Amino acid sequence: MPVRVLLVDDEPLVRAGLRAVLEAQPDIEVAGEAADGAAVIPLVRRLRPDVVAMDVRMPLLDGIEATRALLRTVPDPPKILVVTTFENDEYVYEALRAGADGFLLKRARPAEIVHAVRLIAESESLLFPASVRQLAAEYGEGGGNRAARAALERARLTEREGEVLRLMTRGLSNAEIAARLVVGTETVKSHVSAVLAKLGARDRTQAVITAYESGFVAPG
Repeated sequence: MPVRVLLVDDEPLVRAGLRAVLEAQPDIEVAGEAADGAAVIPLVRRLRPDVVAMDVRMPLLDGIEATRALLRTVPDPPKILVVTTFENDEYVYEALRAGADGFLLKRARPAEIVHAVRLIAESESLLFPASVRQLAAEYGEGGGNRAARAALERARLTEREGEVLRLMTRGLSNAEIAARLVVGTETVKSHVSAVLAKLGARDRTQAVITAYESGFVAPG
């Protein structure tokens, strides 16, 4: 089945460009479009996309609030890929904090756009780990986020789960983590699932944000 994508951006040219790039791929289908975050929830309920590619700044409801609302109200929500003009932007980090799965620059090359959508849909590695690390270094409260520290303390990760989380922050896929730890891929999948469950994280991105904000891993 193709990956179904919903495009949400107030600029028609941006939506048209993304549609042209994505629909050129045999395994990706653009399910629909919207010009503002306020339209996301009803469209997601009707179209059931796998990925929402959403502008972080829009006039009525921005990508941050739309992400929060979507994750709060829609069961089994799609993956959320924030589309932004500026990489080192606090709005991007707040969107990741709110539950977005990754971000993509509007100036990205077609191959990067396609890669981002596929990677977000698969959820087996972190998108742009170096950029997430830089954002965490600038906006992540230097490991002093109380909620993140409390989540980590409650999690009581095993030594191996801690190893897996550290490798996740570096953007390694399950297969790469398995090779690094000399274990099977299924074993890594079990460890990743345990880490996410213990941290109360929706996905790898949220787990990595918690790792940085709690001080478990230094983003610098």
